[in-house]
Amino acid sequence: MLGNFQQSNLRIEVEAKEKNICDSLLQTDKLKTWIFPQTLSSELPETLKLGVKFTSKLGFVEIDHQVELLENNCLRFLLSKGIDGYHEWCWGDGWIQSRLEGISLLPLNLAQTFSLLKLRQYLISQETKVDS
Repeated sequence: MLGNFQQSNLRIEVEAKEKNICDSLLQTDKLKTWIFPQTLSSELPETLKLGVKFTSKLGFVEIDHQVELLENNCLRFLLSKGIDGYHEWCWGDGWIQSRLEGISLLPLNLAQTFSLLKLRQYLISQETKVDS
């Protein structure tokens, strides 16, 4: 794999319940909504489960994902193609943490920051709908 070894750990606070964060990461219809402009392969099940494999695309870059770990508040993908490494998500009431590590030509910290901000914005919009 060409590229540089990169690692990034980010944690943000978000006014959202643990269940809503979990649903946004594991329910593929919700995941596809907030992860835009990145697209996900269409053969995904309704809910991500251990061992599920899929491809995401951002422009011309494809990244293969495999769900390697799935616990009550933790999800880890093994990544290949555009990134060789892993992406781990952990969450709880009011917070989300993302750890990304791998070899890639892509600026991983920038992409990770953008993803976390998109997820936070999505969760805020969902909480607003519930409160209305």
